Amino acid sequence: MKLHFRNCASILLPLVVMSLVLPLSVLAQQASPSRKFTFDYSFTVKNTNPGKSLRVWIPLARSDDHQTVRVLSMNGDLPLKNEREREYGNSLLYATTANADKPEYKFSVKYEVERRENTALKTSAKKPDARAGSAQLNRFLQADKLVPVTGLPAQLAAKEVQGKPNDLDRARALYDYVFNNMKYDKSGTGWGRGDTLWACDSKHGNCTDFHSLFISMARSQGIPARFEIGFSVPEGKPSAEVAGYHCWSEFYLKDRGWIPVDISEAWKHPEKKDYFFGAHDANRVQFSMGRDLQLTPAQDGDRLNYFVYPYVEMDGKAYSNVSLNFSFADEGAKLAAVTGK
Repeated sequence: MKLHFRNCASILLPLVVMSLVLPLSVLAQQASPSRKFTFDYSFTVKNTNPGKSLRVWIPLARSDDHQTVRVLSMNGDLPLKNEREREYGNSLLYATTANADKPEYKFSVKYEVERRENTALKTSAKKPDARAGSAQLNRFLQADKLVPVTGLPAQLAAKEVQGKPNDLDRARALYDYVFNNMKYDKSGTGWGRGDTLWACDSKHGNCTDFHSLFISMARSQGIPARFEIGFSVPEGKPSAEVAGYHCWSEFYLKDRGWIPVDISEAWKHPEKKDYFFGAHDANRVQFSMGRDLQLTPAQDGDRLNYFVYPYVEMDGKAYSNVSLNFSFADEGAKLAAVTGK
């Protein structure tokens, strides 16, 4: 019996010491579900015109509280320069030439990503974001070009939050409204722009439309809310092409910080409706934040509605003849390819 006790103690003691030595944030990361994968971001600018100037901006994924990103390779037919967009701090690459004398220009960035589940609302610890100053929070209460905070969305929001005692309950009421009144449907035209008024009228769209409506309604009620965009990494597949972007949002509570929501994923997986109010799973990688973006260096065209695909200008005008290719491979899939098992 004594021997059994000593064996247990010898196992438990290092764990206790580890818990005392390691920071709580590190232990939390170790305990949270995560996903490790490579992500390939490639594109080709086609049919360029000799004698015309060419400018290319590429969103660059970076590490934060919920993902650790390492650039494995970075290639381009033009020299790439690291830049940072000023309003939201998004990282990006920039390339330019005064004479686009090649018929096409290829670019690619390959990442190694560890994405961690974000369960900010599920944890008992209160974690207000010390970096979220009043100026930043005030920006996330303001309107964007297609995301008004007055008029119809404000009227709808005011009705939904009646009788709700706090911002958490009010945010949940707005989340439920979008979930119950929007349909994930990419038929017809108009979807994907994140136009709140269009979403109010059509009551369908993609993730951009779902979260624009939520953000408009939340901001109208004094709840800071922000737009984030990247890519989904399909669950249950070790590797695959990635067809297009995915976006989500967060709202801010004074006593808990930024709270994640993903209403379009909840709509597609209604059994996870409660989960996606207060959590983001690890099946994603974020590239940028915010709407109405002025890049660095500043583009000649209008501010970008959002920034997840490369933005290209030729001769000072937006240029859309760009072929995109995105893919991922789980860490296990890479190992199997190397070992043949």
